[in-house]
Amino acid sequence: MIKQLTIALLALTLAGFQSALAQNDEGFIYGKITTIDDEIYEGPMRWGKEEVYWTDMFNAGKRENENIDYLSRDERDILRDHKRRSRSHWGGLNFDWSWDWDDDFTHQLSIQFGELKALYVTGRERLDVELQGGMIYEITGNGYNDIGAKIRILDNELGELEMRWSRIDKIEFMPTPSKLNQKFGEPLYGTVETRNGSFTGFVQWDHDERVSTDKLDGDTRDGDMSIEFGRLKSIERDGNGCEIELQSGRTMFLRGSNDVDYDNRGVIVTTDYGRIDIEWREFLKVTFQKAPGSGPSYASFSDQKELTGSVMTRGGKTLKGKIVYDLDEAYDFEVLQGDFEDMEYIIPFRNISKITPRGYDESIVELKNGQTLRLEDGIDVSEENNGILVFQDKNNPIYVEWQDVDEVTFN
Repeated sequence: MIKQLTIALLALTLAGFQSALAQNDEGFIYGKITTIDDEIYEGPMRWGKEEVYWTDMFNAGKRENENIDYLSRDERDILRDHKRRSRSHWGGLNFDWSWDWDDDFTHQLSIQFGELKALYVTGRERLDVELQGGMIYEITGNGYNDIGAKIRILDNELGELEMRWSRIDKIEFMPTPSKLNQKFGEPLYGTVETRNGSFTGFVQWDHDERVSTDKLDGDTRDGDMSIEFGRLKSIERDGNGCEIELQSGRTMFLRGSNDVDYDNRGVIVTTDYGRIDIEWREFLKVTFQKAPGSGPSYASFSDQKELTGSVMTRGGKTLKGKIVYDLDEAYDFEVLQGDFEDMEYIIPFRNISKITPRGYDESIVELKNGQTLRLEDGIDVSEENNGILVFQDKNNPIYVEWQDVDEVTFN
């Protein structure tokens, strides 16, 4: 019943999303790069061959988690035992003798590029990140390709330049002009069909290609092909390859490339409430159409707030105040992650109304647009969750273990 309800509610209502979109070029990442020699380059930016929109995700590792300091010694012991038991499974019991307490609570910073105000390079793998709301994080790039990547910038005077990370001192983000003189391409937008419903929004193919000038690679009977996405009308999975249709109506079958076979990393759709990362085996077909804009503008991300709301415990208590979810997420720009039927959802907390745990491995997530999702696996929605801090006053939060959470409601 829950699955049927979820599928029924997954159809995206476009009116609200489209009204929030920039009806021009304001959805592309834009800013200024200052080098270690004080050279300045300004224009649209792209992280390697990937991130290009304000809605794309910036990922790095937080260097510390100060929220652990709020736990008492007894609460730490309880959480330590719970985490150790849940790390491995043997004979119906859970043990992990090599578990590292510090590593387990240093979480990922995963936010949309639009949340960023500036990046300050402090070392080869280290940055200070300043957000639009003034918050500053010390982060590391170990294991994350957004730190150390070559950044392409379309300088307003010089044209395209590929910046080496070692030359960068700081990157400052700023509102994108309504009309760019040069850009990396037009947005890829369309409807993606899966075994569990259809999703309409901005499309990332193979976690990589996301603008019209990017190319789809594959082999045909007559030779290798490399076709700009802007020429494509649709791509349909067919066995170990894909049937493609061009805007002209011409069709052909492609295979032999990770763009069109089982090595494809998946298709991501950015909707009004977040991102859906669709595994290749779940994907059926994408039909492209003209985008209603380039995506939310930089100004759309300026209102950054602490998470507040109420936590109802299984014992019947209701605690209200500032919330730190999973002992980590404390702001509405941070994201919740969970899976449903070979699809991963990545949803900013500002778009979530309520979370209700169900059993050990899943939660019901109600969105502010009225949709309801059943999400499972992952730390945020399962027994792996580290619990919640509720600040009813400034300095003395109440800690609620995840297994004691009945419902979380956000303001």
